[in-house]
Amino acid sequence: MSTARHSPAHSIAAHAILILYTVIALFPVFVIVINAFKSRKAIFREPLALPNAESFSLVGFETVLKQGDFLLYFQNSLIVTVVSLFLVLLCGAMAAFALAEYRFKGNTLMGLYLALGIMIPIRLGTVAILQMMVASGLVNTRTALILVYTAQGLPLAIFILSEFMRQVSDDLKNAGRIDGLSEYRIFFRLVLPLVRPAMATVAVFTMIPIWNDLWFPLILAPSEETKTITLGAQVFIGQFVTNWNAVLAALSLAILPVLILYLIFSRQLIRGITSGAVK
Repeated sequence: MSTARHSPAHSIAAHAILILYTVIALFPVFVIVINAFKSRKAIFREPLALPNAESFSLVGFETVLKQGDFLLYFQNSLIVTVVSLFLVLLCGAMAAFALAEYRFKGNTLMGLYLALGIMIPIRLGTVAILQMMVASGLVNTRTALILVYTAQGLPLAIFILSEFMRQVSDDLKNAGRIDGLSEYRIFFRLVLPLVRPAMATVAVFTMIPIWNDLWFPLILAPSEETKTITLGAQVFIGQFVTNWNAVLAALSLAILPVLILYLIFSRQLIRGITSGAVK
């Protein structure tokens, strides 16, 4: 069988589309950042203009650092997001490996059950989740958020990773078993390195909803000690008056981790999304 190859024109077109998509996607971020360094009048007068000698102002960042404990909010978001991502990737990859590798009675039903979380929003169970956390004494703790976000991210992680793990060569895994490797070593040393693009894809698509979420921090962890950065930014939004300088400054700082993660995993992310699209 002959294999179709990409021409240079196709490669250039793909890169052009990627660059265009990146510019469009980052334009709102650009607007937020430039307005974070402007005075209130300049924000409303010329929202798309770059800061100049007249409009430049750091009052928003000064307000963020003085009012509330922004560094604590940032730390809470970082801890919750990193730990949740670790648990989602680890537990999701292990469950996906079991579903893809082993054939047992109820395998299909188990996969369907785990995939139901993609179709049924976890927020529908907010009341029941809150009751469980109250009964467990986990309200106003980062643990409550970590447990909820892990449960939220697992269905998508298992669904994506199981499809990639089915593409891993059986000969490679059987060779490892012949060499005496345990199933755990086969999983960690042979399978996981081959599904890194999929892992990066899951990581990015799982992190963004966790980092930007306002609902569960407001319900489960609204205390000053456990506020996340998204919930902490609501301090500057009032019923009648909104401190737009502080809001934009807080959002600019909150964007940094997401951009850093995207830059780190961008190559693996693109490979994970496009893998299998063209043979």
